Order: sequence, then C-alpha cells, then structure tokens
Amino acid sequence: MARRRLKLIFGPSLVKEPVIYQLGKQFEIVTNIRRADVSKEQGWVMLEITGEPEELERGVGYLESRGVKVEPAEGDLVE
Repeated sequence: MARRRLKLIFGPSLVKEPVIYQLGKQFEIVTNIRRADVSKEQGWVMLEITGEPEELERGVGYLESRGVKVEPAEGDLVE
C-alpha cells in the first residue's frame, strides 16, 4: 500500500460535484480529507489517498480528467 498527500483545487463548475466520493467509489482508494476550504466560486482540499501505487495513479488521472488541479500537498496538515 502506498500513501500520497495531494492538494486538489476546484473551480466553480466542480465545487458542488461529488468528485472525492467518486474517486473512492470508482477506484480502490481510501480517501481522507485533512483540510479544506470551499466557497461557491472555488475550493481546495488537502487529501490523503491510500492504495496500490497503480490505483493511485489511475485515481489522480481521473481527477485531472474531471478538471481538478492536482498538486503535491505541502504545508500545514492536521496530523
């Protein structure tokens, strides 16, 4: 099992979409929201994902295909 910490950035068209739910449902990935800030116009989520490395890559590809900007998580995460 591998673990990655990501910062997901959502634009206004994705703020109300259940993208993280779909990520956990469509792929064998455990999702854990560590921090988030969401408004009507935009949002960001610090997300920890756990699973097999290949599955994590597929999941990140899914997020990017939906229009989510994916960056490595840095900074203040709740431990």
